[in-house]
Amino acid sequence: MTAAESHPPHPLAVDEVVDICRDLLRIDTTNTGDNDTSAGERAAAEYVAEKLAEVGLEPFITESAPGRASVIARYEGADPSRNALLVHGHLDVVPADPSEWSVHPFSGEEKDGYLWGRGAIDMKDFDAMVLALVRQWKREGRVPPRDLVLAFLADEEAGSTYGAHHIVDNHADLLDGVTEAVGEVGGFSVSMNNDLRLYLIETAEKGLDWLRLSVSGRPGHGSMIHDDNAVTRLAEAVARVGRHKFPVVITPTVRAFLEEVSDILQVELDLENPEEIIAKLGPIARIIGATIRDTANPTRLDAGYKDNVIPGRAQATIDCRTLPGRSKEFERQLRELVGPGVEVDYIHRQPALETSFDGPLVDAMSDALRAEDPGARPVPYMLSGGTDAKAFNRLGIRGFGFAPLKLPADLDFASLFHGIDERVPVDGLKFGVRVLDRFLSNS
Repeated sequence: MTAAESHPPHPLAVDEVVDICRDLLRIDTTNTGDNDTSAGERAAAEYVAEKLAEVGLEPFITESAPGRASVIARYEGADPSRNALLVHGHLDVVPADPSEWSVHPFSGEEKDGYLWGRGAIDMKDFDAMVLALVRQWKREGRVPPRDLVLAFLADEEAGSTYGAHHIVDNHADLLDGVTEAVGEVGGFSVSMNNDLRLYLIETAEKGLDWLRLSVSGRPGHGSMIHDDNAVTRLAEAVARVGRHKFPVVITPTVRAFLEEVSDILQVELDLENPEEIIAKLGPIARIIGATIRDTANPTRLDAGYKDNVIPGRAQATIDCRTLPGRSKEFERQLRELVGPGVEVDYIHRQPALETSFDGPLVDAMSDALRAEDPGARPVPYMLSGGTDAKAFNRLGIRGFGFAPLKLPADLDFASLFHGIDERVPVDGLKFGVRVLDRFLSNS
């Protein structure tokens, strides 16, 4: 039997996804952005590899640095002449302070219909869905219509240097034949009414430009009059950047999304003032609102070594996210904002991505969602952040965000990303397995 002869997955896969997700949440894979203080992904990678090997797949673990591990496995398909599909997730998570949470962030506790823990939606839920499904397929002897390359990656939360980029730079042969990919932050529902849910499929994501601003001045004693203070000049530059509102630029993806919303709400779309219609979207408006313009948010300041010494140098970090095609113009505007005497250096620079909402893969996603939820309306959208798709795009791989979840209408999904009390609905996990079964069976 081939996977193309799709049927609902065996109940074992739907049930096992909860256990696998719980196991993954209990493995601390905190990524601080510093190898010396990060937990690393090795333990999680070994867990994933064991789950894959148990059913006959041949996982490959690669370390880019001690403890920074990723797993790759190929599930051979029925038609070797077809291009392969990459299904990728990341194993690392951002830090969590247990004192801020109502449950321990690495407990994997199940309560109130949710699994709680750091990584529950970013993105150990998808890792668990993929693992549960392919394990069931292998047990049943099912064969996907084309090769699936399964990737469970390190370091997505800090720019992917030790994960996806390491794979592309050192193990690109593992991705031979891959032309399309699906990964995180897409396929989730936004309830418009009781009978209609938008399912946002990511076809674009903003560029990542992490910048360091540096100012040099004359050091001196803090008790004296000092007109060349590096901290003062840096603070002024940072304030100008932080308060600046970049102009509205509507890309094709964002326009398509807003037109869908306009049609559903029966509200006229004003592209000169898109905030008006975005405000009607509820909590998800925070993500969508960040996709109509470039953004630049100061995140760190560093200067000095003693309270009564004026430092000779001060630095700040700015997290900038740019729209497709806007990188050069954004840099010009930013340099104009910070003014003379401020050095601007890139810490990380990765391009924005945008693809069209069409083709057989999009059709397969849309059909799978509608089959499991008759009230589904798949729509394209742009992610305000970035994913490992940026690394795989270097190989010409067309990427989509599709980690399907049917969410409760009252859940503030956007706030859970890197937020306190991150959690995923158990029913949503099971829904995701069913959708992925249909999707991958017909991809």
